Amino acid sequence: MPDLTLLFVVLFTVAYYLLTHEGLYDLDDYFYARYAQQLASGTFRVVPDPQGLLHDPLKERWLIFGPVAGLYRLFGVNIISSTLWPLLATVGCAVVIWRRYRRREPVVAAAAMLLLGLHYFTLNLTNYLYPDNILMFWCLCCAMVLLHGRQMPRRPLAWGVGFALLNFAALLSKETIVYYLPFYVGVLGRDVWRGQNGRFWSAALLGGTVLVAGYLAFYQVFTHDALYRIHLIEHTNEFLKEGNFLLGNRAALLARVTYQPLAFLVGTGLGVALLLAVAAALGRRQHPPSDAGFWLALAASTLAFYWLGSTSLSQYNPITLLPRMTTPLLPPLCLAAGFGLRDFVRTGRGGGWLALGLLLCAGWLHNSLSILYGGLALYFGAAAGLAGFALLHPTAVGAAWCRPGTGAFAALAVVALAAMLAVRPVYFMQKPRVSAHFAQQRILRQHLAGPVRGVVFVDEFLLGNYDFSYGFRVPAGLRFRRYAAADSVQLVPGEPAWLLLNHATLTNDELTRKLIRYSAPDVLARFPRRQLVAQDGRVELYRVR
Repeated sequence: MPDLTLLFVVLFTVAYYLLTHEGLYDLDDYFYARYAQQLASGTFRVVPDPQGLLHDPLKERWLIFGPVAGLYRLFGVNIISSTLWPLLATVGCAVVIWRRYRRREPVVAAAAMLLLGLHYFTLNLTNYLYPDNILMFWCLCCAMVLLHGRQMPRRPLAWGVGFALLNFAALLSKETIVYYLPFYVGVLGRDVWRGQNGRFWSAALLGGTVLVAGYLAFYQVFTHDALYRIHLIEHTNEFLKEGNFLLGNRAALLARVTYQPLAFLVGTGLGVALLLAVAAALGRRQHPPSDAGFWLALAASTLAFYWLGSTSLSQYNPITLLPRMTTPLLPPLCLAAGFGLRDFVRTGRGGGWLALGLLLCAGWLHNSLSILYGGLALYFGAAAGLAGFALLHPTAVGAAWCRPGTGAFAALAVVALAAMLAVRPVYFMQKPRVSAHFAQQRILRQHLAGPVRGVVFVDEFLLGNYDFSYGFRVPAGLRFRRYAAADSVQLVPGEPAWLLLNHATLTNDELTRKLIRYSAPDVLARFPRRQLVAQDGRVELYRVR
C-alpha cells in the first residue's frame, strides 16, 4: 500500500504541475529567478546596495536560487527549469515519509503522503519559485534526523552533525525554520534531564555553533554587520508596519490570536488532518509506543508558534494567515494525522466522532470545500457502522473488508482519503489556464527576438518581468513600454512599434483588481491602425507603426 500510494502521489503531483502551470506569479519568483541567473552567469554580487536603498531579504536565501542556478546551466532559463526545484522538494517529502514508515507503519506512511502531497496548497506551490515547499522538505528532513538519530545507538556523532547541517540548509532557504526552535529546546531539555543522547546533542550543538559562527563571519566580511540578515528582516518589518496588527489593524488583533487561525486552517482543507491528529492524541494510551508522540508534540509546538508567534523581534506582529506560511506545520501535522487514521483502521473506534467533526467543518464552510469534509464524513460514518456490523456478525459475507484490523479495511480508508483529497486539485487541473504564459513565450521568442528591433507595448504585469522571457538577456534593439505610453514614446526614424496583447492577463481576476484596470477593447482603441502579425491562443501580436 505505501508503494502504490507513493507512486500515485508522485504521478499526481507531476500531472498537477504540468497541467496547471501559469508561469511567473509575482515579484518574489522573478527576483529568485534573476538571482539564479546572476549566479549561473557569474554576475551575482554578495554585497548589498552601496547606497542602502535596496533591502531585499530574498537575496539571502541561497538554497532557493542556488540549485536553480545549476538547473539554468543545464537546461537554460525557462519557467520549467525555474520551478523544477520546488517540484523536486515536494516529491522529496513523500519519498522521505515513505522511506521511514513504509514497513513499520504502512497506514501512517500512506495517509501522511496523501494528506501532505494532495493538499491543494502543497500542489499549488510546486508551480512557483517560492521557498515554502523547499523549506517544508528541509523541515521534514530535520525532524526525521532528530527522531531517527536519537533512536540509533550507532554513529550518533554523524547524526548530530547531519541534524545541524540540515537546519542550516533550512536557514539558507527561509527564516521560518525558527518555528521548530521551541520543540528542539524542549527535546534537548528532556534528554539532558534524562541523561540521554549526549553524544548526538554534543555533535549537533558543536556543528551548529561552527556553522552559525562561519555564517556571521561571512556577513561581517561582506557587509560589516554580522547580524545583517536579522537587521534586514527587522528593516522589512519596519517598512511594512503600517499594515500590521499593532498599527494598521489593531482592532483585529484579538480575533487573530483567538479563533481566526482555526477558521483559516479549516478553510484551507487542513481540518481533516487536525481532526485525525486529535484522534491520534486521544488514542495514544491505547496502543504500543510509537513515533506518534514525537509528531504530535512537534505539530502542537509548531501550531502554537504559528498561532501566537511574531514576525519581528522588536514588535509583536502575528504571522500572516496565508496557506504558504503553514508549510513547516504540514509534515508533523500530516504524520500525526497518519497515526490517527492508523488507530481508526485498527480498532474502528472513534469513526462517529470523526464523522461528526467533519460534518461540522462542512457546515461551517458551506462552500465547495465542504465536498472534502462531507465526503470523508460519509466514509467515517459508514466505516464505523460497518465495523460495528462486522463485530456483531463476524461470519457475514464481505466482513473481511469491513472488519477493523484487516488490510482490506485499511486499504478502503486510504482509497477514500485519496479520492476526497483529489477532488479539488482535479477540478483545477481541468480548468483553462488564466495566464497564457507559454503562448506568450512562443510569440516573444519567435517574433520579437534578435535581430528584431523596435518598441513593444505591453501590459503592466509583463512590463515588470519581460526580461525573464529572454533569459534576462533582452535583444539590444527592443524597448518595452506600457500601453499608456503609446502617445509619448519617441521612435527613431524607421523604428517599428509592436503591440503585444495577452487577453488572459487582461481578464485575470488577481491582476485586474489592482494592477490592470483596462480591458482588451480599451487597449485596441489606443491603436486604431494595427496589423495582426501573429496569434497563439489568447495572445496576439500587432504591428502598430
